[in-house]
Amino acid sequence: MARKSTNHVTGQAEPAETKMTNTESATEKKPRGRVKKATSVSTASSTSSTSSRPRKTTRVTRTTTAASSSRARTHAKSGKEAQSDSFARTSPQEFGRVNVMNVKPAPQNGFIPRAELGEQVAVQANVFIEGRRHVGASAAVYTKSGALFQRVLLTCTIAGLDQWNGQVRLGESETVLPWEPGFAAMAKKLGTWKLVVEGWEDSYAGWIHDARIKVETQDDQENTLEEGLHLFERWLGSKDAHLLVKDKKVLQKAIDALGDKSLTFEDRLAAADSLDVHKLHETKPLRDGISPSNPVKIEVQRPHSSFSAWYQFFPRSEGAYVDEKTGKIVQGTLKTALSGLDRAKTEGFDIVYLPPIFPIGVTNRKGKNNALTAGPDDPGSPFGIGSDLGGHDTVDPLLGTMKDFEAFVAYAHKLGLEVALDFALQCSPDHPWVEQHPNWFHIKPDGTIAFAENPPKKYQDIYPIDFEADMPGIEKEVERVLDLWISKGVTIFRVDNPHTKPVRFWQDVIAKVTKKHPQTLFLAEAFTRPSMMRALSYAGFTQSHCYFPWRNSAEELNEYLAETNSDEAFFQHNTYWPTTPDILTAYLRDNGIAGHAVRAVLAAMGSPSWGIYNGYELIENVQRGSFEEPNDNEKYEVKVRDWGRIKEYGIAKLLTRLNAIRRAHPATQTYHDLHMLETRNPAMVAFYRHLPAELSENGKSDTVIVVVNLDGHNAQQGQVHIELGDLGLTGSELRLKDELTGRDFTWSYDNYVSLAPWADVAHILTVRHPGDKD
Repeated sequence: MARKSTNHVTGQAEPAETKMTNTESATEKKPRGRVKKATSVSTASSTSSTSSRPRKTTRVTRTTTAASSSRARTHAKSGKEAQSDSFARTSPQEFGRVNVMNVKPAPQNGFIPRAELGEQVAVQANVFIEGRRHVGASAAVYTKSGALFQRVLLTCTIAGLDQWNGQVRLGESETVLPWEPGFAAMAKKLGTWKLVVEGWEDSYAGWIHDARIKVETQDDQENTLEEGLHLFERWLGSKDAHLLVKDKKVLQKAIDALGDKSLTFEDRLAAADSLDVHKLHETKPLRDGISPSNPVKIEVQRPHSSFSAWYQFFPRSEGAYVDEKTGKIVQGTLKTALSGLDRAKTEGFDIVYLPPIFPIGVTNRKGKNNALTAGPDDPGSPFGIGSDLGGHDTVDPLLGTMKDFEAFVAYAHKLGLEVALDFALQCSPDHPWVEQHPNWFHIKPDGTIAFAENPPKKYQDIYPIDFEADMPGIEKEVERVLDLWISKGVTIFRVDNPHTKPVRFWQDVIAKVTKKHPQTLFLAEAFTRPSMMRALSYAGFTQSHCYFPWRNSAEELNEYLAETNSDEAFFQHNTYWPTTPDILTAYLRDNGIAGHAVRAVLAAMGSPSWGIYNGYELIENVQRGSFEEPNDNEKYEVKVRDWGRIKEYGIAKLLTRLNAIRRAHPATQTYHDLHMLETRNPAMVAFYRHLPAELSENGKSDTVIVVVNLDGHNAQQGQVHIELGDLGLTGSELRLKDELTGRDFTWSYDNYVSLAPWADVAHILTVRHPGDKD
């Protein structure tokens, strides 16, 4: 059955078509979520968010009324308080009756914010009015088709700055994937949505503030209560409030008392100042002079664009073994690599990432650990792409055939795994393009092709592409290659070193590819300058590798976790990887199993998107000399691993548990709800993620608290302070369950925590609700 949209200010069901004047909004549905108590401020009424479970929408249109001045004159003649109406706005630069400025999220350098369908996002604006009047604020979310999806009340958080904050959700969460039957229907929801912050005069808050003073001081009491009577009559008749019968009874009771001159002034006021009236004001206020901000466009993207768990392995190492007769390694194939898919599925990952699977060049092939000379049995680096067997559009025959790859993808899809393929735009001297398009490469004065170098480093097995020579031709060929792999079932491309190519090149290619294949996502492997990383995100890269591997101290992590999970994430989705085939930090080298556990917890809980390079489960942490990269690097050799030892370390079990926690707790699935906590111990990091009940799909808030001991050798203790009110809680205690150990804890505002690397390197605590099952 189709579900109707909801107005999260008023909680009423929305009809199929509703016209809204500047003082009226759409009719919507009763919320199931908890209603927070309003916070009183001196210059603004501060009502809290009362949104409910997001629902399917119906279109809402706006019309403008011309009756404002006439209605004001009528009120003046009758002695009634004049209603505050919106001023007509003829340009985006004009203010409305209520002033709304600095709405966040906001475009950045001309690029619009983006988020995953169903993602929780933070909203902020400055909302104010002249003089002593009181204001309120709401955030309205409109779908791609213009239908109202959700409206929530914002809360005044800093009265002196007129700052209002809240959270909304961009649709309902979806898990359907590109090859599944329901994807086409879900894809119709994707695209440009709009966010509008509505400022409005809170007439009741202003009146009750003055009425209390005037009745107490016996100043013009009758006129004051008469104004209140007319205000309540307007409230009772307001279509925008969408009152139920029980709500109307509350208002009518106040109206009767306000008009009953046989009662004392104090009793008449008390009826309008009752708890029932205040509850109604918090949930279904009288909104005068509704003034919408300029709409903020937000690009809503498909599942796994923000919330995803990656697993990388080399197909040639899966199923590899040592031949007892020859003593040589026999490499794996796409057929034996199905074991890697099984392992990724078992550990709870949802994207499998493969390095290049194309033929590897022979000329200047690199040997073990990047040696300049390869031995007769060295397989070479898969990033030295191209031979007489083919280039970027060919499966390396040592791995199998294109049919083998199609079968590999089919099995992945059967397991519910997406396949991400590495696209490294670099060529060995043997690549077919060298002969077909010699002008695409840098030519030395003597007429020979220059190999890649970053002095003093030299990459003799790679010819760099000259984009100045024929960028349109190179773009066309790259689009052809990407189209080919998409036709074989690849839905994501991890692009190697995109920062060494023109940003405009990627912008052109990604735009053309996603226009034909909008389901396609791109991950940028760009460990480089922040400006370049941001530009690549603007250019269309959905996610980005980042500096997480090198953020290891509490000070560094506090800063970087906050940055990753901020408004910056509307443009750059940082994906946390503890290691890669190119990166093995000193922290992991020096902290053993405990260090691997710490970094896994931080990656999985610190970002909605994280990834693991296989071998992590076996604590492969030997560096190559003084370099922060693995020794016996898998890029240059086939790895024979003993997966039978996986249980010895416990890391695989931890990875599995982390992914299960992430799936079960929607608070972990967004870039916009992480809050750092103070520990006063430089060896500990603490933070929490929180989804309010009003935005959850089951009507319950979801809170995940993470405390990590960064010291892989010693126990650490510290006090962790948390403001319970920030979690929407009115009590003085939190009932918590440790999702890693199953133990129960009770927390308050200040909490003593002790973590030892030989026991618990971290707590992942979830807040228990009454009636929750163990």
